[in-house]
Amino acid sequence: MPDQPGKHRSIPLVRELVRTYQAFEQLSSQRIKQHGLTHPQFDVIATLGNTPGMSCRELSERTLITKGTLTGVLDRLLDKGLISRTVPEHDRRSLFVALTPAGEAVFDSAFPDVVSHCGEAFDHLDDASLNQHIAMLAALRAAIGQKLEPAE
Repeated sequence: MPDQPGKHRSIPLVRELVRTYQAFEQLSSQRIKQHGLTHPQFDVIATLGNTPGMSCRELSERTLITKGTLTGVLDRLLDKGLISRTVPEHDRRSLFVALTPAGEAVFDSAFPDVVSHCGEAFDHLDDASLNQHIAMLAALRAAIGQKLEPAE
């Protein structure tokens, strides 16, 4: 089958998008590790911070962690004493997850530090440029979302 013009023109875009993600992951991982956390653990701590807690289902929807991975991440955070898991009386099939005082302390220390450290990478961008990048990334996400098959 002959190559159609423009058929693979998005490959450089995808490559750059992946390289950008990998660079950001490396930048943030360096700082997150200084707080004794992995990326998924930080995601949970950051999501639970400044909240009274939430169900596992809500936590799964609000983090970047797949449902299959979340249980193991929560187990490790529980072992570290950073979260509590309880079964609500009104819904015995559900689990409620909240930060412990130790978890709140980690959030209070790690979250602003990691956000500040990573944010410095974008300090050279003026507001108009930053907003343009945000809009372009949102458009890319929307384009990809249109190609995703609906969840069954």
